[in-house]
Amino acid sequence: GAEEPGMEAEAQELPLGCGGGGGSLAAGGSPEGEERREPPQASVSNGGDEDSGRELVELKVIWNKNKYDVKFCLDSTGAELKQKIHSLTGLPPAMQKVMFKGLLPEEKTLREIKVTNGAKIMVVGSTINDVLAVNTPKEAAQQEVKAEENKKEPLCRQKQHRKVLDKGKPDDVMPSVKGVQERLPTVPLSGMYNKSGGKVRLTFKLEQDQLWIGTKERTEKLPMGSIKNVVSEPIEGHEDYHMMAFQLGPTEASYYWVYWVPTQYVDAIKDTVLGKWQYF
Repeated sequence: GAEEPGMEAEAQELPLGCGGGGGSLAAGGSPEGEERREPPQASVSNGGDEDSGRELVELKVIWNKNKYDVKFCLDSTGAELKQKIHSLTGLPPAMQKVMFKGLLPEEKTLREIKVTNGAKIMVVGSTINDVLAVNTPKEAAQQEVKAEENKKEPLCRQKQHRKVLDKGKPDDVMPSVKGVQERLPTVPLSGMYNKSGGKVRLTFKLEQDQLWIGTKERTEKLPMGSIKNVVSEPIEGHEDYHMMAFQLGPTEASYYWVYWVPTQYVDAIKDTVLGKWQYF
């Protein structure tokens, strides 16, 4: 008999490709009453079964030394592929550069740009966490370094210094004035220990530009210019006194240590030895 009116129009309105569902026999549909059979598909390494029933293409997505085997709808756009990559890698679409024979156009489908089975899709980009890590302000990094340095053991707790400090203050230690800076006295600084625990005194011969370090055994006369640096640190529990070292060479072995230096003279000693002379 004659065809019913409207059947041809209805057939033209049925979606094709990735739209899924129905269609004429020529377009891949099934006769009424017959169970529709799907072609067998291999398991997908990354992703679910949301593309079941669509024409798929197998892709190898490569990002940051990671490889993902993906089956993706051939009629999906580059923008949709970026969303898929986001679900796999956590890399936001806006931060992705997807490459297939050049930069992948977002508005075109994979079919239009002739993506075939086994195609390699290269992805370049960094996650938000990676970007934040790289863009950490220098000040913050410097604060981290400083905090790490502060964790170091204070000099006065180190074994080599404890054997001297554990003797306690010398009986003839000079009085200290905490929170005050004073110029060097005209008499030698005395009542201090050296690294071996012997008594030591410091005499600043400004007219000769020398520092005399005197012990019971001998007196060392050092030109100010031979002293490369001066290191000092408050003694824990006795912050009104410092331990101090005069650097006479390139290594720590060349440091001459002096203990129980009154705090009010520390800055004056440093300025005098290092040639600043601001107290005179």
